[in-house]
Amino acid sequence: MKVRRKTVAMLVGALMGALLMSGCGQAKIGYIDAERVMEAPQMKTLTEESEEKYKAAVEEAQQKMAASKDMSQEEAQKAQQDVQRKLAGLNQSYALQLRQKLDAAVGAISREQQLDAVVSNVQGQPTAISGCIDITDATIEKLQ
Repeated sequence: MKVRRKTVAMLVGALMGALLMSGCGQAKIGYIDAERVMEAPQMKTLTEESEEKYKAAVEEAQQKMAASKDMSQEEAQKAQQDVQRKLAGLNQSYALQLRQKLDAAVGAISREQQLDAVVSNVQGQPTAISGCIDITDATIEKLQ
């Protein structure tokens, strides 16, 4: 008998919780056009800086490889792996910086407009089709 009362109490509690949650209203969702946001001045500057450093690292590696033609195969492989690690580190570093800037701008706009979620919309495969708020322009403005 006690087990049945506990089960009924749990079911009533779950039902009440579900009813309470369903009455909370709709979620406010925003979206950004990631391609347009990458044209913002801060993002463009960081991307250009990344490309310059990447090119410089590649040129430096090519010069080192050309200067040391007498390397053994093992030394050449090690040098190539070092270059690959350095380039991967550069890519990762700049990708992280871009992400942090974007997250900060989107987070500020999200708080200002009291959005529950923000998604990235790609023109070819849109995530947000209707019922969402476009915050692309506000994000670009924050990244001036």
